[in-house]
Amino acid sequence: MKLNLKNNLFVLLKMIRYNLRIIFANKFIWFLIAAFGFFLFVSIQTVLNGRTLSEGTIYNILIFPGILLIFYPSVFGIQNDDDSRMLEILFGIPNYRYKVWLVRLIMIYLLIYFITVLFATVASVLLFKINVFEMAYQLMFPVIFLGSLSFMFSTIIKNGNGTAVTMVIIGVALLMLSDAVDRTQWNVFLNPFRIPHNLNEVIWQGIISKNRIFMGIGMVVFVLYGLFNLQKREKFV
Repeated sequence: MKLNLKNNLFVLLKMIRYNLRIIFANKFIWFLIAAFGFFLFVSIQTVLNGRTLSEGTIYNILIFPGILLIFYPSVFGIQNDDDSRMLEILFGIPNYRYKVWLVRLIMIYLLIYFITVLFATVASVLLFKINVFEMAYQLMFPVIFLGSLSFMFSTIIKNGNGTAVTMVIIGVALLMLSDAVDRTQWNVFLNPFRIPHNLNEVIWQGIISKNRIFMGIGMVVFVLYGLFNLQKREKFV
């Protein structure tokens, strides 16, 4: 019994390691370094400029490293499978969408969450004391939302570079619109730790709840639509 459990754990770990290597195409370490470098750069600039440190400030500092981490695996995942000649094999697996890419997406999101917790811990120690797990939890809404949107577009465009350009354009458009929808539930970059001036706290909490519901539904829709697209084998191979 113990031997079987040990063997199953060994196989599971090897499968996770193998899938992560495919997902990040051995480039994950560079994106991790870039994300941490961006985090340090913005943190130093914030301190040097004498900005008031708060939970809202830390949220703004951490959100873009999180988006950078999710960008590569969600945008280039399908192309990496194609380049490594894995698509034909994967399409031969019964219930393909549930057994492979859904598991991979969960692995990606969990890994990004743990890294975000690590970054938040560093920020809590060096910059401003925060609830690390609450911060990471709130950050995962925009990160997973954009990651799921990227995954969906990667199944439509079927090219990593094309998907990257599309997501950059969408990201810039969302940033430009963020001021216009700043106090509404439709702001993808809504900062739940920064209450706008002259706004009742109860109303603000309601806006935050609706925003998280909106993004949660968006995540599910994007992932399901992407998985549905992956059933159309003839479009990929």
